[in-house]
Amino acid sequence: MASRADVRARALALCTLLVPGCGSPVAEGGAWDPDDATTGAGDTAGSTGAPASTDDTAAPPAPETSEAGEPPPPPFPDVPQDDCPRVRITVMPGNVLNVRDAPATTGAEVGELGPNTIVDVLDSTTGEAVEGTDLWFEIEFGQIHGFVTAAYAECTLEEPPELQPPAGFHLPLECGVTTTIAQGNDGGFSHQGAAFYAFDFSVGVNTPLVAMADGIVAHTFAETMPGDPCYDGGGADCFAYGNLVVLRHGDGSTSLYKHLNEVWTLDGEFVPRGTPVGLSGSTGYSTGPHAHVMRMEDCGTAQCQSIPLEFLEAGVPEQGDSVTSENCPP
Repeated sequence: MASRADVRARALALCTLLVPGCGSPVAEGGAWDPDDATTGAGDTAGSTGAPASTDDTAAPPAPETSEAGEPPPPPFPDVPQDDCPRVRITVMPGNVLNVRDAPATTGAEVGELGPNTIVDVLDSTTGEAVEGTDLWFEIEFGQIHGFVTAAYAECTLEEPPELQPPAGFHLPLECGVTTTIAQGNDGGFSHQGAAFYAFDFSVGVNTPLVAMADGIVAHTFAETMPGDPCYDGGGADCFAYGNLVVLRHGDGSTSLYKHLNEVWTLDGEFVPRGTPVGLSGSTGYSTGPHAHVMRMEDCGTAQCQSIPLEFLEAGVPEQGDSVTSENCPP
């Protein structure tokens, strides 16, 4: 604990640095004494900003303006408080933001957040500088509790999205992309039973597939990697190994995007209509690169009974039909 003399000297030195004329005789005579100061800057006669406390852990408040008339820099980092109740994750599609147990990239990973996810902010602090900012947010999202860098998280007053019933469903392709239907509803090869209302789109490997309507990720599978037996397709025994994304929509239905080469979403992530969910491929039960898409009941698993799907720009296309996506950014 600092001595009384140390506290006095430290306060006088800080006052001299921050307040012009501090330390010179004041109206009542003698040098400014921190023990005689009243609460609040400017309460002592003749002074312009005396510290309100002599605690050796507290810095005196800065004056309201500098000699040049400009507000001085804040004595502590300017971090959001009540004006930042939530943050939106701003990483690009296909990337995730690691949640750490400390405000540094060396902290242990405690979770991941995908693009556009809105999470609650518990507090803000400073830590390791990332992309020029040392601001970090302490966040909570479901069971995830930790810190994320402000380099990839922006303050928002928005609430997490509440899904509304979509006005309709667009093609699962980026705006302007044209392709053909390789297999439609009630297809002779595999679109029977639970997959009766499915569509296969003839697209090459690594074609972006996008959300047909706003949705929240309900299921993902991304474990089939290059070199695995079912990565380049296979028979019925590969059915369970097709990489996929399932979105839950505001009308209670879900949509499936399957045989992906890469999965770009995380469970619980909000995906606006037209946003990529992954890249096409030939993983799982597949005879070649294509995109398998269908609208489903929400049965709680990744593979549910398909239900009729009519595209806003293409109706119900049949095998061999050419379709062009109008799933353009809003």
